[in-house]
Amino acid sequence: MKQEFHTQLRLLRSERKISLEDLSLKTRIGTGKLLQYEDGTEIPSVQTILKLSNALEVPASNLYDGLQLNS
Repeated sequence: MKQEFHTQLRLLRSERKISLEDLSLKTRIGTGKLLQYEDGTEIPSVQTILKLSNALEVPASNLYDGLQLNS
């Protein structure tokens, strides 16, 4: 079963043992904004999803598919 975006993002980051600070450095996205994505209070742009997927080394579809559940 596919997870919602924010759940999937948190899970992938946790599985890879990447801190918010490290992910922030890799993506050039502030930790506050990353927290909003993980909390589900903010929806990222497609460009941001690509940055996150590259940093987490997963296909962008792994994250993007979670956004489709909210539609």
